[in-house]
Amino acid sequence: MTNKTGMTAWLKSLRDVPTKWRRRSRAEHLLLVEAFVLLGAARLAALVLPFKWLAVTLGRRSEDAGPEITAADLHCGRMIGQAVRSAANNTPWESVCLAQAVAGQWMLKRRHIAGTLYLGVTKDATRPEMLAAHAWLRCGNMILTGREGYRQFTVVASFS
Repeated sequence: MTNKTGMTAWLKSLRDVPTKWRRRSRAEHLLLVEAFVLLGAARLAALVLPFKWLAVTLGRRSEDAGPEITAADLHCGRMIGQAVRSAANNTPWESVCLAQAVAGQWMLKRRHIAGTLYLGVTKDATRPEMLAAHAWLRCGNMILTGREGYRQFTVVASFS
């Protein structure tokens, strides 16, 4: 649940939404709405479902889609990544790396575009006895979501 300070910041950020919305194309509007809805579904699924049930929706485990992808699919993937990241910044709930990667993977799969969702772990910098986890989504050679710091994580699972 978001604290009062977080909710206030979120409400203030909504002031810029109408201006940004008007600058976008119809295709971007549709992707943003889809991303917003799927971020909510991914967040809810991560909270209430066992991960093995969620994993079934992500693709085959331990497979890599590979970097070969058409220019059109790469362009669509780039737009999906942007929509997911943008929508995640405007959700009233927490839309962290796992929800973003899952929502993005669902959007790619819906369009029959190859993508690979990675789950990684590393030792927590502040508490070395603990592990930190991260999820990111790759399409072709491009990281769509979770780009920040993904290289420091050891991949423990991938879905394609």
